[in-house]
Amino acid sequence: MRYLVWKRPISTTRGSVAKMSQLNHVRSLQRGIAILQIINQKNGLKAAEIAAIADIPRPTVYRLLETLEQMRLIVKDQTSDSWRVAIHAKSLSSGFRDEDWVIQTAVPEMVRLGRQVLWPLDLVAFRNSVMEIRESTHNFSPYSLDHGMVGLGLPVLGSSSGRAYLAFSPDDEREHVLAGLSVELGVEPPFVTVDGPLEKILGECRDLGVGFRREGFRSGTMSISAPVVFRKRVIACLTMVWIKSALSFESAVASYREPLIEAANRISAQVENLEYEIEELGD
Repeated sequence: MRYLVWKRPISTTRGSVAKMSQLNHVRSLQRGIAILQIINQKNGLKAAEIAAIADIPRPTVYRLLETLEQMRLIVKDQTSDSWRVAIHAKSLSSGFRDEDWVIQTAVPEMVRLGRQVLWPLDLVAFRNSVMEIRESTHNFSPYSLDHGMVGLGLPVLGSSSGRAYLAFSPDDEREHVLAGLSVELGVEPPFVTVDGPLEKILGECRDLGVGFRREGFRSGTMSISAPVVFRKRVIACLTMVWIKSALSFESAVASYREPLIEAANRISAQVENLEYEIEELGD
């Protein structure tokens, strides 16, 4: 008995095969760029979230994320399993902010210091008239009472990070920010905080080498904050928060001020090194 077996016609022309391969490459490129844009716009997403937004199968997303990571265009945040735009993406756009540089150098230092001090740490940057928490160890600190801190806006005048930012910024930048806050808050200078007159507080911050908050908007806690400096600008602040009933202000400063400043200085140095790498990449 003879059987008739139907077979799909196969083109033997090299042109057809090459065209199909080219189309597959173009589609992969389109999907990769779409994923990079989504990560950039959302400032950190998990793979499943990226797949849902991009409407791309999850296995394909995993493969493209791995490729983008190998190209050093994205990095994975080990504290939250979310993906963020990487330092070397600056080669694609001059709009990549200094604050974005510092996040990727700060996380390893935050994890290292967090294991040492145990109290939660926040990486905070000035944005749109508030101090915005960009990264945090609250999720794995044994002493944290708060979670989901990333993205939270803190008052500039009432937070240790805001005071560190003002105290260690150049005079013209500080005056510009305070003028904007005066309009925003509807308050005329001189400013007075719950810890005392702002100018006095900023002077004490400079003497200590860190911003501080004894009282204020988060009752039951105190904090100190060290500036991360790049090109003489404060691009972020590294903050440690603790429960005031467990630790006095004086004890916290004596025990943790120096490690906090040293960690912030290491982050600053790493940002300088990354700038050098970016310049080498562009040459």
